Amino acid sequence: QVQLVESGGGLVQAGGSLRLSCAASGSTFSISTMAWYRQAPGKQREGLASITSGGTTNYADSAKGRITSSRDNAENTVGLQMNSLKPEDTAVYYCTIVDRCSRRTWGQGTQITVSS
Repeated sequence: QVQLVESGGGLVQAGGSLRLSCAASGSTFSISTMAWYRQAPGKQREGLASITSGGTTNYADSAKGRITSSRDNAENTVGLQMNSLKPEDTAVYYCTIVDRCSRRTWGQGTQITVSS
């Protein structure tokens, strides 16, 4: 199994930036895709970015241009850089992986609050 631990959340003013990190441990050899999701209060969880083991990155249209995700396969980490943050970016942000057997694992989530 894979365990995920996110870090880097917090309180930021609108227009500011934050970088989230996610460290994977356990059966990391099995990881295929690493991704970031978020869930705002009262809303469904939505995908933000994903990176395959080969480095192909996809971003959600809602955040494209303001986010960048990077992955370090040697360190088994994935990061999410977010810029020009808006109050509507307030949410719990989750790291997730899909392994080579298509099983998904979620991190515990980290809160980002953007004040206006």
